[in-house]
Amino acid sequence: MLSEQNRPIVEATLPVVGQHIGAIAGRFYEHMFAAHPELMDGTFNRGNQTSGEQQQALAGSVAAFATALVTNPTHLPENLLSRIAHKHASLGISPAQYQVVHDNLMWAIVDVLGDAVTPEVAAAWGEVYWLMANALINQERGLYSARGVRPETVWRPWRVERKIRETADVVTFVVKRVDDRLVKTSLPGQYVTVKMLMPDGLHQPRQYSLTRADDGEHRQFSVKRVHGGGKPDGEVSTLLHDEVDIGDVLTLSLPYGDVVLDDAGRPVVFASAGMGISPMAGMLSHLVAAGSGLSITVLHADLDEASFALRRQVVSDVLALRDASLHLWYEKQSGSNEPVAGVHEGVMNLDQVDLPDDATYYLCGPIPFMQALRSALVAQGVAPRDIQYEVFGPDLWQADLD
Repeated sequence: MLSEQNRPIVEATLPVVGQHIGAIAGRFYEHMFAAHPELMDGTFNRGNQTSGEQQQALAGSVAAFATALVTNPTHLPENLLSRIAHKHASLGISPAQYQVVHDNLMWAIVDVLGDAVTPEVAAAWGEVYWLMANALINQERGLYSARGVRPETVWRPWRVERKIRETADVVTFVVKRVDDRLVKTSLPGQYVTVKMLMPDGLHQPRQYSLTRADDGEHRQFSVKRVHGGGKPDGEVSTLLHDEVDIGDVLTLSLPYGDVVLDDAGRPVVFASAGMGISPMAGMLSHLVAAGSGLSITVLHADLDEASFALRRQVVSDVLALRDASLHLWYEKQSGSNEPVAGVHEGVMNLDQVDLPDDATYYLCGPIPFMQALRSALVAQGVAPRDIQYEVFGPDLWQADLD
């Protein structure tokens, strides 16, 4: 809880800090990378820095946390913290790095707000930072401990055994531990970080959902080539597509991620668009491996059948489950006749399907897609706590999941 001494200060200054938090985040990253260029080598995604998404995500997280401290001081935003902690654990973030962030963030606050940052204001916002940082450090310590690793040992070398062309822009990698040791089990829906050595000598991390249940030896993830559309193409996806082949060795983190399948026994609805099918494919694969009898409804939207990544695997898994159905929406007329699917033309429309009662929902895809779908579900009476979502990259939405 925020101290009684600092709570009124934070409450009074929250509007002005919130108004300038975007500028503060931008100056923070500029200053920190100038002082610590090593952080761009394997820790931060420079693509997100260039696009501004990382700055937006930091600003949104700090503002949300500070607002929660003021408006609901006995309840921390656990979902926000959990999402960040899992991402940090997959990157091997250490407690010592939080001091670096503190020093540069406080510098940025003073740089942007100037004389408005009195010693009292600085102390109050320093407390906000350390409340958030210590909550994350504690969660990350638990995540490392559960896997029996330290921040510096989350990484393992894996050899590419198969490279499967899914669509024109999507490739699936099947990898095996170089040392042939038993693969530690992932939870359905989790992701790994792939750390790639780039041509300029720096490493770049990217997160990819695991798209098949572990078999004790292998992991599987799928990569969509990122086309810049007038901006530079995705450097890591391009490298994985064009340069990495069978026999090559990749560096992967242990699996993390807080959006995992609930085993409470309730019906489950997966709703995805485009590459949002990735975590859904992983969860379906786990259900098949477990011989699940849960009621499963899969809703997926794509451009057309040829663009539907992991289509064969998803259809096969739906057929293998005892109580599962698949509904597809294609923006382009495809003439598809999937054996287990209701195929619709256009964008996903929940009015075209019968949704089960008392279900839990998992969403993944572009943020506008998930926002529209979540709003439609809530309008139909689905409780927000029963709707989970996965965002690829920084979470620029941060919907209320409580």
